[in-house]
Amino acid sequence: MAASDPHPRSQPPSAAAPECLSAPALLARLDEEIHRAERHDTKLSCLLVAIDVPHEMTPAQSEELLAQTLAYVSTALGRELRRFDRVGRPGERELLIVLPGADGPRGEIVARRVLDRLRTIKVEVGGARSALDVSVGLAAWQEGMSADELLKRTRAAAHLGNGDAVEQLTPS
Repeated sequence: MAASDPHPRSQPPSAAAPECLSAPALLARLDEEIHRAERHDTKLSCLLVAIDVPHEMTPAQSEELLAQTLAYVSTALGRELRRFDRVGRPGERELLIVLPGADGPRGEIVARRVLDRLRTIKVEVGGARSALDVSVGLAAWQEGMSADELLKRTRAAAHLGNGDAVEQLTPS
């Protein structure tokens, strides 16, 4: 079980990708960015990447593959983002990207770049390679919205298709 990636940026860069934040650290960072957006009247968006693994695997295999895949995808996406954007794991199968200063249209540009990058990553199970099974959702922060509300809205965009931008990649 492994992730493979022919993308040119999949090689280790001279500067390491930012670390993947834990759920508590991610929520603290999101709170900080919301307070900054309120103080300075700036924009803020979040992009959620929900990843699934092949259903024919045993639960133990699925957990191992999911952990490896999330770690790999987090590092790969971190290299596609700005220095101050942050990637974290708010849930078991999710990565959240915090995009300070990004409104809906700018967030959508990042979402498209992330989707393009995700299309290059394959999961290998038992010698067979397949594309990631991924849902991506984008939500823009609005004045008065809490970190929990923004995260809930971003999850809804990824899982239900009712956010600012959403797309799904499924194995072909």
